[in-house]
Amino acid sequence: MFQDLGAGLDFQETWDLQEDLVQRRRDQKIGDLILLLEHAPVYTIGRTRDKSSLEVHQHLPHPVVEINRGGQGTFHGPGQLVGYAILDLTQRIKDLHLHLRNLEEAIIISLGTLGITAIRREGQTGVWVEDRKIASLGVGVRSWVTLHGFALNVQKLSLAPFQMITPCGIDGVAMTSVETEINRTVSMEEIKNIMTDSLQKVFR
Repeated sequence: MFQDLGAGLDFQETWDLQEDLVQRRRDQKIGDLILLLEHAPVYTIGRTRDKSSLEVHQHLPHPVVEINRGGQGTFHGPGQLVGYAILDLTQRIKDLHLHLRNLEEAIIISLGTLGITAIRREGQTGVWVEDRKIASLGVGVRSWVTLHGFALNVQKLSLAPFQMITPCGIDGVAMTSVETEINRTVSMEEIKNIMTDSLQKVFR
């Protein structure tokens, strides 16, 4: 169910891969799949007329890609674990909001394993530690097959590019990371193992 794609992946290439996997899942040629990876630095934004979340600065230090998910602008890059879920909801429950809540739940369980008390905030998608955002989510769907997913900030160095935008369109939001919250170095391998266990529990 899981495929580790490694680090430094080009966003467009990974998006193309997702589109191919979605079609193959729709054709029942593959089973449900969750991709785990780290992107090369990139800003993304959903297809919306309102681009203000990326317009705080005229010149961003990394490429901007408009994609077919919900939500405002965010950053992906090294030190952040991205999970793309290619799931056929016709074989589960045909509810995209529940799918988002399930992704959040897997992250909350994982962070709890590390001693971090994470929460949801009413009316906002994502995962928070008190008033600090630690994970962002955005999904798309094709004939009830999902794509895109979550981005969990793991290492401290992954936070600087967020300062150039209004993350997820939320004014004044403070971003945080796993390392910031537990004050120790965390390997991406450790986080992948923990997240894999939690995702298996939630999407069993």
